[in-house]
Amino acid sequence: MGVLSTVAFWVLAAAAVAFGALVFRVDSMARATYCLAASFVAVAVVLLLFRQDYLGVVTALMMVMEMAIMAVYMVMFMGMNPALMPMSMVHGRRTALALSAGLFIVLTAGILLVPWPSRRDAPVADVTHALGESIMGHKMLVMLTVSPVLFATIVAALVLALPRGRYDRFGDDLRRRPPADPQPGGVGR
Repeated sequence: MGVLSTVAFWVLAAAAVAFGALVFRVDSMARATYCLAASFVAVAVVLLLFRQDYLGVVTALMMVMEMAIMAVYMVMFMGMNPALMPMSMVHGRRTALALSAGLFIVLTAGILLVPWPSRRDAPVADVTHALGESIMGHKMLVMLTVSPVLFATIVAALVLALPRGRYDRFGDDLRRRPPADPQPGGVGR
């Protein structure tokens, strides 16, 4: 790795950790969702830096789509205002801290104490292709077909969740001032 790649790695690693910590510091579900998505995108870019193109792209796409689905459910079941209302994202703080510390110790001990096998063969020439074949195998066509269907489902869920459009409060010609908002709240409440 060159100097630029090393600097990019550390910046992205710090961003991933910072956004991950912000998930528990921000005061709304929507902001926590965006922070979590940003954290995973930073991890995906780190994977791209390591020339793990397949894993990096899949991680970015999967996490962004997952956060989009989460946002759709927030809008569908809570409406936009409750998703942005202040709330604590931490529940059972002492129990969570004890479990987190215990899990960290167990995982660290596992990493340090397990006798890891040594490499038997030389790595393949194209690690990304081999990893993709190993993970997906002959199911790649299915995944390429399912992706647009999932995207269409998300769009349809948003259309059904928001019965009125963004500009409904302005009328047909978008010139009504002040807007007649049937649902008060939002910007300028």
